[in-house]
Amino acid sequence: MQSHVRSSDMTDLAAPPVATARFGIGEVVRHRLLDFRGVIFDVDPVFANSEEWYQAIPLEIRPSKDQPFYHLLAENGDGSYVAYVSQQNLVVDDEDEPVDHPAIDNLFDGFSPGRYTLRPQHRH
Repeated sequence: MQSHVRSSDMTDLAAPPVATARFGIGEVVRHRLLDFRGVIFDVDPVFANSEEWYQAIPLEIRPSKDQPFYHLLAENGDGSYVAYVSQQNLVVDDEDEPVDHPAIDNLFDGFSPGRYTLRPQHRH
């Protein structure tokens, strides 16, 4: 006897939807709420940091975990650092100026307004 699976039965087996990344590696972005900007060097399709890090975000601005999160080489008035930011808190940076971070030359080749070019050895 043959077993038939209806397509409606397959919906329970399907993976949950994953949000599409709005920004790409090398793109210069700015935080929507905080005063810093940076260049994206990696993207997680959903939250992939520690629960401790997540709980440290004030509840009133804590983002949902089910969206892309971006790793940035970031800068602000105090210096440079690495940031981990949800998609909902990023906007395109309109300064058209390079980001001042010491690790940029290790990952990226050149800069044109709004975007860095990934060095060939770092492409996936």
